[in-house]
Amino acid sequence: MERRDFLQSSLLTGLAIGMPQIQDKLVVPKLQPKIKLSVSSYSYWHFKGDKFPIEKVIDDAASLGLEGIDVLHRQMESEDNVYLQKIKKHAFLNGIALTCLSIHQGFVTPDKEELKKHVDHTIHCIELAYKMGIPCLRLNTGRWNTIKSFDDLMKNRGIEPILPGYTEDDGYKWCVEGIQRCLAKAEECGVLMALENHWGLGSTPEGMLRIHDTVNSPWLGLLMDTGNFLEDPYTKLEKIAPKASFVQAKTYYGGGEWYSLELDYKRIINILKKVNYQGYISIEFEGKENAYSGVRKSVELLRKALA
Repeated sequence: MERRDFLQSSLLTGLAIGMPQIQDKLVVPKLQPKIKLSVSSYSYWHFKGDKFPIEKVIDDAASLGLEGIDVLHRQMESEDNVYLQKIKKHAFLNGIALTCLSIHQGFVTPDKEELKKHVDHTIHCIELAYKMGIPCLRLNTGRWNTIKSFDDLMKNRGIEPILPGYTEDDGYKWCVEGIQRCLAKAEECGVLMALENHWGLGSTPEGMLRIHDTVNSPWLGLLMDTGNFLEDPYTKLEKIAPKASFVQAKTYYGGGEWYSLELDYKRIINILKKVNYQGYISIEFEGKENAYSGVRKSVELLRKALA
């Protein structure tokens, strides 16, 4: 053997010995859960009074050492591109990721024109998220709207009668159709839609999974809101955790706006770790205490649970 060939052969043999292999493939170590903390801009507003500026949410998140903020669409001052890019730049300069754009829409309607309006709104918001560099969009299933007041809906524990003349199956069909009509735009823009357990058909894990699995697209995940399963929350959260793409964590310092839950966040974090969740947990402070102090207490609570 020529000296050059001998050296090359020896080098390759040494590399092969040093590399762990299974059936001639490199061993890829399993990722450990690396959950990051975010905060929702909703935590500072609650739809009360003047809109709390998104820039101030970014500033407070940075001062708390958080890694992102979840933007509530209705809280934005404008949809003008100058405003969108200003928010994106402000977040970047403060080391804050824009993690999710939470929108309001609903696909549970027999009215084709009404459904089209909500589909168009969702597609428009996907484009807004794309312009802002936001990779995730919060979706709702929508409600039957047989209880008009949200306050009354909350008094009824989120349960409302089905629209007369229709069935629950009709609602699922409309919701699936609405989401399917948004998939092409989501894929084009690289924005993952995440369906939240937010009343209506999303009030149960079975309902959420039925919609998710029927749509069956890599551009639809689930959004786990820890405070929207009012009874037996942990069993229900366990059912949707494997398909969760984003998590919103409710806290209620000072008493909740509509209700308060005593949530064991150590237990919830363990549920997420068991399914190797790698994403963000975004704090949704929904208490009546001052927003700044309520968010700070929430951050401390979640950090202890994550430790």
